[in-house]
Amino acid sequence: MSLRSAVQRVMAIAMVGACAVVLTGCGESSQVIRYQQGKYQGKTDSKPWDNEPSPFSASGLTKGDRIAWETQIKTRNQNQNEYQRAE
Repeated sequence: MSLRSAVQRVMAIAMVGACAVVLTGCGESSQVIRYQQGKYQGKTDSKPWDNEPSPFSASGLTKGDRIAWETQIKTRNQNQNEYQRAE
């Protein structure tokens, strides 16, 4: 086998590989959701304070207690406030 035929063989294999890659991209299906006016197709969300307390949630939180949940969020945010902590 000569050098010229070996180069031609490598070029042919590279061309076949390039064509395979290009044709693979043509087979991609559309991933856009088809929205129908007025019909939400996703999962319905609940209010954050209506969830069951997990073992990782703060103590004193009960299901449906909005005031306690909001107070806990405000307290947590203030504990992360650098200006508040510097005083």
